[in-house]
Amino acid sequence: MKITMDYGTEGLEIELPKSATVLGMCDTPALNTVDRTIEKSLLEPIESPSLRELARGAKDACVVISDITRPVPNKIILPPILRILEEEGIAREDIVLLIATGLHRPNEGEELRSLVGSEIAQKYRVINHRAKEKETLTYIGDTSGGAPVWINSVYLQADLKIATSLIEPHLMAGYSGGRKAICPGLMGVETMKVLHGPKLLASPKCVEGEIKDNPFHHEALAVAKRARVDFTLNVSMNERREITGVFAGDLEAAHSAGVRFVKSQNGSIVENKADIVITSGAGAPLDSTFYQSIKGLTAVLPIVAEGGTIIMVSSCDEGIGSSEFEKLLLSNDSPEDFLGKLEDPNFFVIDQWQLQELCKVVKKARVILYSHGIPETFKDKLFVEVVESFESGFADSVERYMEEPKIAVVPKGPYVLTKLRE
Repeated sequence: MKITMDYGTEGLEIELPKSATVLGMCDTPALNTVDRTIEKSLLEPIESPSLRELARGAKDACVVISDITRPVPNKIILPPILRILEEEGIAREDIVLLIATGLHRPNEGEELRSLVGSEIAQKYRVINHRAKEKETLTYIGDTSGGAPVWINSVYLQADLKIATSLIEPHLMAGYSGGRKAICPGLMGVETMKVLHGPKLLASPKCVEGEIKDNPFHHEALAVAKRARVDFTLNVSMNERREITGVFAGDLEAAHSAGVRFVKSQNGSIVENKADIVITSGAGAPLDSTFYQSIKGLTAVLPIVAEGGTIIMVSSCDEGIGSSEFEKLLLSNDSPEDFLGKLEDPNFFVIDQWQLQELCKVVKKARVILYSHGIPETFKDKLFVEVVESFESGFADSVERYMEEPKIAVVPKGPYVLTKLRE
């Protein structure tokens, strides 16, 4: 049978045996009246005063948005928010859109216009968070877990603080959205050292779909509450990237409602673990780098057999990732080499957390990567096997089994919450 995997902007068609199990999200229909639903959620939010009430009397506002790596429908959700702010007396020049880049690169020029739309980019002040520039941050104390909280000063000084985001499974936080727009979205490097530190991420609860006992979630939520979030708007999306739900209001309550909905729509349960699992980096914009594509690997860990094989297809159009991540890969010959360095409490390199996540995967399974975007220099430095075609990688994997292997395929990669039936 033929399957189209999410891969770059075009997708990648592959052929698999009919016996392969296809795992995906529920076919959740798009909201019929998206604009009306958003308007209603802003006026009748979850456990919160309406956005109009909050905006009334505020002298200025900061609206936090996700960066280009997230397919958030900003062109749909931002106009009604901005209109209400202006109708309630906040001058346009006193509204700032703040891109929660975390430690990702800034979004500028044509990319910024693509992110928010040309009209908003032209009419409003849009700025990028810059985690490495300490002069743009303010220290507001330590978390109970010992993380020094350095947060974006523009956000902190705003009279009205609004966060927007997309809720989807996340490899460390359980689910994205809500508190993640602030932490790590607007945090400084010093904060990230602890929140993305090896000790915290070693917790078996820091995985996709886990919220209740997830230490990352609880630390991030505590930080976001300390920084204060007056209003949030989260959306959920289906496989066609259409809006399926809108969850606005209180930081914690609105996010919890969204998580419950997404959990019911994105889960895919299998009876038995698969010998070979085929996954994706979720296509553009998420699969633009190898760094981001690792999310497609961790997402299928629950369903691959010990010693099995994971084959990932990911365009990696922009290559590996940050310069720090590139250097990290080039300076470690093996997962064991890298994990040994993590044992030193003084060792810290930006983006080490993603390599730690990759090590969790390669410890359990053989990993094969098909990508047209990996530079030659890195092909033997990724802790995975890079192949020239999906077909060659798949054929080699099948040949290793005496009997027909159990095969599962997850075309949407990290957007699907895979589980083994208990």
